[in-house]
Amino acid sequence: MNTTRQGAAVDARGIGVEGPRGWAFRGIDISAEPGTLIAVEGSSGSGRTCLLLALTGRMRITEGTATVAGLPLPQRMGTVRSRTAIAHVPGVVDLEPALTVGEHLREQALLGHRFQGLGASLPWSKRHKEATRARIDAALAAVRLDPDTLPKGLRTAVRDLERIEALRLSVALGIMHGPRLLAVDDVDLKLSEAERAQAWQMLRDLALEGTTVVAAGSDAPADALVVRTTRTKPAAAAAAPVKDEPSAPVKDEPAPDKGEPRTAEQDEPQAPVQDAPHTTEEEAAHAFAETGRA
Repeated sequence: MNTTRQGAAVDARGIGVEGPRGWAFRGIDISAEPGTLIAVEGSSGSGRTCLLLALTGRMRITEGTATVAGLPLPQRMGTVRSRTAIAHVPGVVDLEPALTVGEHLREQALLGHRFQGLGASLPWSKRHKEATRARIDAALAAVRLDPDTLPKGLRTAVRDLERIEALRLSVALGIMHGPRLLAVDDVDLKLSEAERAQAWQMLRDLALEGTTVVAAGSDAPADALVVRTTRTKPAAAAAAPVKDEPSAPVKDEPAPDKGEPRTAEQDEPQAPVQDAPHTTEEEAAHAFAETGRA
């Protein structure tokens, strides 16, 4: 799965996200060429998840400046969302335990046909089926998930997958439509030492193929660009209750064709957020989950 031409450069200077309860993270600098593996390290509550969501246009940056694939944030959040993807973010993009591997893959493949012309409206056509099969095969090959190694092949339920297999499936869903940047959360959560090495190698391979990868975890490979987040000190409590609603991350929409004009809705900036006490990345992810599936 060659995505060399699709990698996104990332440039961030002193970026931060402030929510209704304070800073999720702040003071982050990143300078990465297309096809870079960026490892985000930090303790729980230090804003790792929020940083992933901000760099993919799903959470509004409130401090500093940033560009992803040459697009400024937060001014072009809609376009950045259409050219990036997220995977394995708890509470934001979750696998459904009752569905099978094949059902997840087919559902994701169908979403990509929304803006692809007449063939997208004829799911029973030969052309449509061949395109869907090709997308699925390419995504599985890229993450090295072989259906023949699963208990029931593509009919295996997510609940019966090993953790490393579920991670591979999540990443396969994320890269299926060729994003220029992929953000992956909790890369090595509850994995053995050998599985952690496999997970990072999978992401390194994707980066070598050209896709820029931003991944939160520990034990990042030596050749990764490491970015560290730290806990921010709680702000002073406001004298009066904050009436404004939080600036919640934005729900994903399938990416349109490159030739399709950008809509005003995609790039419409969100309202600024007022000062308030501290928020954790888990709370921010929960707020995003309430806006709908990504």
